[in-house]
Amino acid sequence: MTPEPSPFQLLPGATGSPVLLHVPHSSRIVPERVRDGIVLDDEALDAELDHITDSHTADLAARASAACAAAPWRFVNGLSRLVVDPERFPDDREEMLAAGMGAVYTRTTHRERLRPSGADPAPLLDRYFHPYARAMTTAVDERLAATGRAVVIDVHSYPAIALPYELHGTGPRPPVCLGTDGFHTPPGLLARAEAAFAGFGGTGLNSPFPGTYVPLKHYGRDRRVGALMIEIRRDLYMSEPGGPAGPGLDALATALAALVDGLTDA
Repeated sequence: MTPEPSPFQLLPGATGSPVLLHVPHSSRIVPERVRDGIVLDDEALDAELDHITDSHTADLAARASAACAAAPWRFVNGLSRLVVDPERFPDDREEMLAAGMGAVYTRTTHRERLRPSGADPAPLLDRYFHPYARAMTTAVDERLAATGRAVVIDVHSYPAIALPYELHGTGPRPPVCLGTDGFHTPPGLLARAEAAFAGFGGTGLNSPFPGTYVPLKHYGRDRRVGALMIEIRRDLYMSEPGGPAGPGLDALATALAALVDGLTDA
């Protein structure tokens, strides 16, 4: 069996940066041991990866980091979200369970079967989900210890046309959707993001995807942890589904760098 790639990476930034760019859905890699539990044939799996992957978002975060005066820290998932989705609740609190897309997906973006009926999610949670969550918690704690605050910026993308799995797919689909949390997204953070991404045709709030990611240790407890989700509509920077990046990627990286620099200096 081919050795598994690293399930995640923490890429260091400037010592004094409070910003942590979180890139959870950019990879297409499915380890062999996980592939064996997926019922799709290779062609169907490749098509599903085209739809479900936030393609080029790791590259976007890397380009933005390189353009920053003080580089942010980056936490990048090395495996596909078809292995586990680290941004889901691992229990009944997760609303996406209704679509077969809790922490371990059982359905595809088109609501077809992904895993056998009755498949036990526990081994995948133990091997991949919980270590990821612990490492993200540690990364946030380290920013708090170093700078007295932490700002988690989730870097995502989403399709121009809603896919069948989306629970809120009938709402607005702005060029850039900003996902917020009432406790962890202060007005200043939101205002900086709106200004940074104003040049792409408009931003919207929490549609089609609401909320943001905060480790459970800090969630709803520690206001020193700020958080914002950035969902970029894919037609701004790539060919859909799953195609190459276009020139829009550089402009988006410049905007993300401006946001990060503003947060670092705040």
